[in-house]
Amino acid sequence: MSRKTNKTRQSVPSPATPGPASPTRRRGLVIVAVVALAVAVVAAVLVYSQGQSPMSGDTEWKAALESRDAPTLGNPEARVHVVEFLDPACETCALFFPIVKQMMAENPDKIRLSVRHLAFHEGSEFVVRMLEASRKQDKYWQTLETLLASQSRWAINHTVRPELAMQAVAGVGLDTGQLMADMRSPEIDERIRRDRMDAMTVKVTATPEYYVNGRPLPSFGEQPLRGLIREELRRAY
Repeated sequence: MSRKTNKTRQSVPSPATPGPASPTRRRGLVIVAVVALAVAVVAAVLVYSQGQSPMSGDTEWKAALESRDAPTLGNPEARVHVVEFLDPACETCALFFPIVKQMMAENPDKIRLSVRHLAFHEGSEFVVRMLEASRKQDKYWQTLETLLASQSRWAINHTVRPELAMQAVAGVGLDTGQLMADMRSPEIDERIRRDRMDAMTVKVTATPEYYVNGRPLPSFGEQPLRGLIREELRRAY
């Protein structure tokens, strides 16, 4: 899946042509512009030095990333917390998931990963429900990794084939009858709703999306992801 951002360009009415400004007025405008620029630079330096986006200090932002009910892998006391918003039918998600797992293996007990689910692809909610229901049988991570590894067999032309997804996890050892019953539970309805609302709060528009100790990627890509995790490891340890 390619990550795309839609932007709407609005036309702005042309202002009336102003008359010539007096020297005093020009000096005043220059002073105002210089002060505004200085304030912006200071604010940017403070944000960078604190290692945060301006929104990452917001209470609502932090609450959306706490992920208390999300499946979490790694040492609960790890000081570097990666939150990933993931669509199981997303090709890029399948490619990027092993990157975080590799960095966790390279830094034992220092990184923990929480996964939040989003259904952007057609039919993805069925697989999201499978994943959430697998948690009740303590087989979430096995199910997730099996689905991502076999994604090309059950997500055909970016569309989920539910019967093929069920076949893909046959070897995980799930109780299929229990799984199907749990997929329809109100608890899972609520988890899906919460992940969707939290994604809106932190402005997720594509998957995968990562936040490392509350910080978003400066730009999407493998190197920015590795770089941000390494930076937070240095800060924490």
